[in-house]
Amino acid sequence: MDDDPAHRPSDAEAALIRQVAAKAARKLRARREGDRGVWFGLGMSGLVGWSVAVPTLLGAMLGLWWDRHHPGARSWTLMLLVAGLVIGCANAWHWVAREDDAMRDQPEDRDE
Repeated sequence: MDDDPAHRPSDAEAALIRQVAAKAARKLRARREGDRGVWFGLGMSGLVGWSVAVPTLLGAMLGLWWDRHHPGARSWTLMLLVAGLVIGCANAWHWVAREDDAMRDQPEDRDE
């Protein structure tokens, strides 16, 4: 009965089946790797926070120094603070994307 062409899934159904199977495998892997729970999440959020905060503060400090030694009509503090924030957000994006890629690139366990 399984060999009957009338019961074969269409391409869209086959894609949906593969997607659901991949999500189920990720969920099972996450349950097996339960040690990456709260502490891993806190560590990752700390990493993301520091990767944004450090460049922002460095930009603000450099801007304050520049404004004190070279006063002018423009606020270097504000400009370098925003530049540091942009660099920090790009850095955080990089770390999160890298971790997401690492999670998705893990070989999937197949229990056949």
